Amino acid sequence: AHGDLQISAAQIREHWQANTVAALLASPDNPTGAVLSRSALGDIAAVVSHCGGTLIMDEIYQGLVYGQPVHSVLEVAPETLVINSFSKFFGMTGWRLGWLVAPLELMPVLERMAQNFFLAAPTPAQHAALAAFEPETLAELEQRRQTLAERRAWLLQALPSLGIRIVGEPAGAFYLYLDVSALTSDSEQWCLRLLEEKKLALTPGKDFGPLHGPGNYVRLAYTTSVERLEEAVSRLRAFIEAGA
Repeated sequence: AHGDLQISAAQIREHWQANTVAALLASPDNPTGAVLSRSALGDIAAVVSHCGGTLIMDEIYQGLVYGQPVHSVLEVAPETLVINSFSKFFGMTGWRLGWLVAPLELMPVLERMAQNFFLAAPTPAQHAALAAFEPETLAELEQRRQTLAERRAWLLQALPSLGIRIVGEPAGAFYLYLDVSALTSDSEQWCLRLLEEKKLALTPGKDFGPLHGPGNYVRLAYTTSVERLEEAVSRLRAFIEAGA
């Protein structure tokens, strides 16, 4: 990935091997909150198709996007396998319910996989999912998205004053990925100290894989109120000023 840790079509082409069969991407993604543009999605889909592979897109955070249009890869590549869920935008984490959009010719194989993995989604969860599409529910979800946008905007303004670089353009999900390399090269121990000394929890980059120097990064989730985020930034500032 580039400096913003967002993969490109050129990188997929560069790293495609003879035994590669598919590319799996997420947009918006976790942990950076980056969102692939419509043109980037089209370029990636074209490269994967040219390489003879299958593109699998995780769109679980779709809908939680701020300040730009929301695009599905299906707009530019209808043959893509798209994974989605009620967990994030609909706030139904724990109901374990989602869906898959796939080409018709793959359905027999996918049905056999589903029968062996989970057989069928629980009936109560399916009824709950139907309620999620009611107009009053969708209005509430849009209000929640706007609330998340306000939290994000506040953090984008507050964090740079701490000398922390926000990675990329976090236009989706509810995460910011922070470059703390000016403060530490071991973000796991740094996060443990922060938790012990300031009772503030961030997620170390190590949790998201070994590439790109994970010891330089931490993830912040803005899944709480602005008031609590203000307190979090205050504690983080005190931690850094004390010689973190």
